[in-house]
Amino acid sequence: GDTAGCTFCHTSPEERCSTCHQRHQFNPVVARKSEQCKTCHWGKIHRDWEAYDISIHGIVYQVNKWDPTQFDMSKKLSDADYVGPTCQYCHLRGGHHNVQRLSTVYTSMGMSNADRGAPLWKEKRDTWVSVCDDCHSPRFARENLQAMDEACKDAGLKYTETFKVAENLMLDGMGEPMPKDLAPDWSGQH
Repeated sequence: GDTAGCTFCHTSPEERCSTCHQRHQFNPVVARKSEQCKTCHWGKIHRDWEAYDISIHGIVYQVNKWDPTQFDMSKKLSDADYVGPTCQYCHLRGGHHNVQRLSTVYTSMGMSNADRGAPLWKEKRDTWVSVCDDCHSPRFARENLQAMDEACKDAGLKYTETFKVAENLMLDGMGEPMPKDLAPDWSGQH
């Protein structure tokens, strides 16, 4: 079951039009809306939709998406002049269909810091800045990248600390951190 859930999205989505476009109603207007990305990019494993939805960009989208003067989804993405970026505006910049071409720098908060000096890493960061540069200054984008670098480092430290606490509990013989006689009653009956 878990594997079937993963393969729904992870079998060359760029090659299946129905990943972004509705299967029986091939409408580019629908594919240009950020909600289409939510089909796969939300929930426990991929929190991309939640991150976008609560960001300033997502809030601008949610507030204005019904106003065609703010988000005219009938225009080609390369011709669009939105008041804020949709998922598609950044990831499919210029109407290009390869989502990975302009993927974000951070694939997950747990991403390794080891390869940050690699040429590919610099190229991805420069590309990321160029996308933000459509609306913001390059300095603004670089400062935000630096802030995300620091957040990743902090998250990595917190993860390591948490893992150490769990490891110490195991070493102390506390294999089950919540003994059954002290476990909360999730049914709400007691």
